[in-house]
Amino acid sequence: LIAIYAHDIPVEFPEAALKEAREKQPADVPRTDLTQIPLITIDPHDARDHDDAVWAEALEDGGWKVIVAIADVSAYVTEGSALDKEAEKRGNSTYFPDRVVPMLPFELSADACSLKEGELRPCLAVEMIFSKDGHKQRHRFLRANMRSAAKLAYEEAQAAIDGKPGGKAGDILDTVLKPLWGAYAAVSKARDLRSPLDLDMPERRIQFDAEGDITGITTKERLDAHRLIEEFMIQANVAAAESLEQKKSPVIYRVHDTP
Repeated sequence: LIAIYAHDIPVEFPEAALKEAREKQPADVPRTDLTQIPLITIDPHDARDHDDAVWAEALEDGGWKVIVAIADVSAYVTEGSALDKEAEKRGNSTYFPDRVVPMLPFELSADACSLKEGELRPCLAVEMIFSKDGHKQRHRFLRANMRSAAKLAYEEAQAAIDGKPGGKAGDILDTVLKPLWGAYAAVSKARDLRSPLDLDMPERRIQFDAEGDITGITTKERLDAHRLIEEFMIQANVAAAESLEQKKSPVIYRVHDTP
């Protein structure tokens, strides 16, 4: 709370934005039906919302098709609306160890724009085709509808791949998880050849008791499941940048300085 007030982070939403969030109806635009594709979300076990989903399948030539889908926030936040103005003012959600101050009201950020398991959601998806050695050959973007087939924690997905499947992860091990890991293995080889800056630094988790006092600080274990999601998100971002460049659209890049 001290940090929130010290940095003047807005906590309350204006009534006009809350009203738009409560009356949420997705924009009526043509959408591709991806509801039969078993896209899944893989997040921390305590994730409050689910922003992105992934799916992969092996192709006959040894290559891979990968789909990355994110919640289509623009289905609800239209240009010039009260929600749009409030989001622009905030710029981002702000994450703390025990809470988040969202960019959009919780009716959107934790509900309509969260890819909840089994719920129909508008999404923006990119379908990417990779060669068997992991190089992206082409991609296309889709405005679509999807229904998440499963909500998994990183640890659940990793345990299933490591030979200890349980629950939902066990049910989709052969059909969903193994193809994802196969595609990731191919894309990882191509990534290693590029030798990008690899900041695989430990992330820490702060633990609290019921009164909010800190009881410990632990280092989160880094799993291949984390790296898989990160890699496919990077690939989706590269595809987005390429598409925007082809359209001669203004693009903002984040450039890292030399270590």
